[in-house]
Amino acid sequence: MTQYDDIKEKIRKSYSTLPKNHKKIADFFVENFDRVPFLNVQEMAKSTSSSVASIVRFAQRTGFEGFKELQDEIGKTLQNRLKQPDVFTISSTEALRNDVLTLIARQDVKNINDTLSLIKRDVFDKSIETILKAKHVYTAGLGISFLLAEVLSYQLNQVGVSSTSLRQGSTNFAEQVLYFHPHDALIVLSFQPYSQETIDAARIAFEKGIKVIAITNKENAPATFFADSSLLVKSENMLYTNSFAAISVLINALSTQCALKDKSRAEKMLTELDVIMKQTTIQH
Repeated sequence: MTQYDDIKEKIRKSYSTLPKNHKKIADFFVENFDRVPFLNVQEMAKSTSSSVASIVRFAQRTGFEGFKELQDEIGKTLQNRLKQPDVFTISSTEALRNDVLTLIARQDVKNINDTLSLIKRDVFDKSIETILKAKHVYTAGLGISFLLAEVLSYQLNQVGVSSTSLRQGSTNFAEQVLYFHPHDALIVLSFQPYSQETIDAARIAFEKGIKVIAITNKENAPATFFADSSLLVKSENMLYTNSFAAISVLINALSTQCALKDKSRAEKMLTELDVIMKQTTIQH
């Protein structure tokens, strides 16, 4: 666990009990992590529309002696962070700059590169362990996230992980969570504009002691405060919707790693699926 993980964990653990003005400060800290070491307490107070005393009390409520100690810890973390080089590249010639197809591809390549830098491998491994140990894995999301949740559930089933995607119907997500087994797991996909129904499902599952994995776009996204593991994915798009290129890469990686970690389970499922396909194929 990195220093940043330690700091964020302290903030996350206290977040639900923080007063409203302190939650605003917490959001600013997490979202502007790189700026904090360069701001004095007065500037922090101005940036969060709060008082100097509120900044100090917030730091104390999250496990630090005061603002200076919290600021120093963040500064040490930044010193240890290394910028990872791009893994994928795409040609950048003058003739292609106004080509929409190339512009979209370039944005998605950037999303994938940024995602590779954002996702901590120990958190990814922890998520795989949670999925493989679960009695049943549920996925949840609304909008484009609903479609991605279905794809993730489908791919997990294909490698032998029992999975179901939550659907809206006579009961909402939160009500469906009430019927989860204690050893089940929930994977929520939550991107802007964040669906309150998805966040509520994560919160209730988390409070029930059910393992929650959040796939979302930033450190202080609402779902991260109710998740045991948070996998951060860049989904920036030229339109108002979220791009799902990097999310698809993550979904493929999760299902593939599950198959590699438990080959016997995956091979058994593939064999059974092959038999079913042969039995149901129309003979000509």
